[in-house]
Amino acid sequence: MKKYITIGSLCILMMSCAPMIKKQEFAPKMYVEHPVTILVLPPINKSTAADAKEYYTTTVAEPLTNSGYYVYPLEVVNDILKQEGLFETESYAHIPPQKFKDFFNADAVLYVTILQWNTSYYVTGGNVSVKVACELKSTKTGEVLWFYDDVVVVNTSGDSGGNGGLAGFLIQAATTAIKTATQDYVPLAKEVNQKIFLAMPYGKYHPQFNKDGQMEVVKKGNVKSPTSRPVKSTGSKSTTKAK
Repeated sequence: MKKYITIGSLCILMMSCAPMIKKQEFAPKMYVEHPVTILVLPPINKSTAADAKEYYTTTVAEPLTNSGYYVYPLEVVNDILKQEGLFETESYAHIPPQKFKDFFNADAVLYVTILQWNTSYYVTGGNVSVKVACELKSTKTGEVLWFYDDVVVVNTSGDSGGNGGLAGFLIQAATTAIKTATQDYVPLAKEVNQKIFLAMPYGKYHPQFNKDGQMEVVKKGNVKSPTSRPVKSTGSKSTTKAK
C-alpha cells in the first residue's frame, strides 16, 4: 500500500508541476471545425506485445462516444479497409485524410499509436505500463485538429511476507512474478483513454459542447505522431505479455 501511495503522491506532484493550457488554446481548430463524426483507424502497434492492438481496439470507442462524438463501428471500418486491400495499419498513415471523407463521410479521422504495452522487471520488483498517442485530423483540410498522449504505470512489485534474507528475496521475486503475470492490461488501456480523451474538446452530443474552451489540461508539446512525427517504440528490454 505504501508503494501505491508513494507513486500516487509522485503523480500528483508531477501534475502540479506540469504546464497547463486551456483547451481552446491547445486545440483551436476543434472549436472552428466542430467535427461530429470520427473514424478510428486500427491502431499502429509500436510496443513489443503482438496482441496489444486487438485488446486496445476494444477500449477506444466508448470514451469517444461519452465525449459526445459519433464513432463509426470499428469492426465495420476494419472490414471495409481490408476489402480495399489495406491490411497493414502502418499504411493508413500515408493515406490523405480527405480519402476517409470520400469513403466514409467522416468529419475527422483518429490515428492511434500504442507506444507501450509492456511488463518490466527489476531485481525483485516489476511494473506494467500502457502508453498511447492519439492524433485527430480533419478530413476536410487534412490538418491536425488535436493530439495527446498519456501513460499508466502499475507497480506490480511483490513483498517478502516479512521474511528476511534469501528466503525473503525469493518470496518477493515470486510474488512479483505472479502479480505481473496476472495483471490485466485492458483496465489500464481504459484508464489511459480516460486521461487522453478528457483533454479532447467535447463533441456535439455532450452537454459541455462548445462550453469547455476554458477548461485546463496538461500541455503536450512532443506527442509521437504516426503521421507527422517519428514514432519510437519503447521497452525493448522489457519482458512483455498481454492479457
